[in-house]
Amino acid sequence: MNCRVEKSEVSGKIVCPSNKSYTHRAIFLATLTDGKSIIKNILKSGDTNATINACKNFGVEIKETGDNITVNSSGELKLDGGFIDAANSGTTIRFATAISALSEGKTVLSGDQSLNKRPMKPLLDALESLGAKCSSTNGNPPISVSGRIKGGEIQIPGNISSQFISALMITAPKLENGIILNVRDKLVSKPYVDATITAMKKFGVNVETVIPYQKYIIPAQSYKPTTFTVPSDFSTISLLLSAAVLLGENLTIQMSMGDMPQADEAIIDILEIMGIVVTLDKNTIKIKSPEKLDGGKFDLSDSPDLIPAIAILALKSSKPIEIFNVEHARYKETDRIAMIARELTKLGI
Repeated sequence: MNCRVEKSEVSGKIVCPSNKSYTHRAIFLATLTDGKSIIKNILKSGDTNATINACKNFGVEIKETGDNITVNSSGELKLDGGFIDAANSGTTIRFATAISALSEGKTVLSGDQSLNKRPMKPLLDALESLGAKCSSTNGNPPISVSGRIKGGEIQIPGNISSQFISALMITAPKLENGIILNVRDKLVSKPYVDATITAMKKFGVNVETVIPYQKYIIPAQSYKPTTFTVPSDFSTISLLLSAAVLLGENLTIQMSMGDMPQADEAIIDILEIMGIVVTLDKNTIKIKSPEKLDGGKFDLSDSPDLIPAIAILALKSSKPIEIFNVEHARYKETDRIAMIARELTKLGI
């Protein structure tokens, strides 16, 4: 398919969409909760639809009303057919894989061609160390999981995906012995683990941080029904801001943030380093674009989703832009580093 984009303006005011990561987490946590939870301001997308469908397959009743959903759950899994199609959603398949180990039965999980190339072995190894039976195709989906695990102490690498850690965290309170979670190697995308802990707290569960990003203790607990409002999405904000900067426009973005950390909040500091005037308050972000940008060196190990938004700003930068510590971005739905380098080269960068 060919798509032609004409020169246009990106200015004025815009309302930012909701955050995908928190939408995923809230739906899965409500699934693990005994009672009725309301999730407001959800992001509707292919990935979040995959999570909704997965949780329905766990036996949960989910009703959608506009941008809100109501989740009725017993907190126990009742698999309908034992198959989960995660489509193209890495979060869905990784979280659902860990949750599947709560069931006595066998669950098969798969996705589209792209998803079935993404690594799962570290998570499967961790679940097997807790007593689950797992099988896969060279560590990639399709996979099968049989439980029921009781918990214990485990180790898992942190240098491939923080989703493995988050998946185990949300499952831990449902286990008889909880989980003591030890993270090997440097943890990438740390703010996403912080987001998981924040969301779990909203559902009444606490995670003990023994050593930040290295060791956590999550004892057996009960999730509590709640009303959860999904905040605006800084990943989307970053793309809108970058577009406005490239076109030399001024832009105001209306948003709803609350008190929930996001990895891509780093876009604000990065833009300021590059010489962009950013005004931030509780409900809006305003930017004033300069004629030329300064370059800079940016460690995006915690914010790999910012790579496209930052890389494209090289078109307007008077100095080089260097992005580093992003090897884990090669394990997304595509090799993001190779794809971005290829396309920017076509533009003469």
